[in-house]
Amino acid sequence: MSKKAPRAALKLHMKKNTNIRIGKNADLMAQLNLLVVLHRLAEESRVKAFEEKSATIKVHHIRAVAKSSAADRFSMAASEYRCLM
Repeated sequence: MSKKAPRAALKLHMKKNTNIRIGKNADLMAQLNLLVVLHRLAEESRVKAFEEKSATIKVHHIRAVAKSSAADRFSMAASEYRCLM
């Protein structure tokens, strides 16, 4: 696995075009969140490849999982929005 992202560059991108105060370790939280998302994507892609009896995780496995995950997040957000109304 490669080295972690440079904190200064990440903070620069987070602060760009915003007037929001950002905490000291917000960049680390963003990096950890990215790692969790990538780990989940890899695990679900592995399951998808296993279901298709493939020994290798291929691009179409990752795309299928990413597409279904995005749809799940959208439907979950929509249901939460409806509950708030």
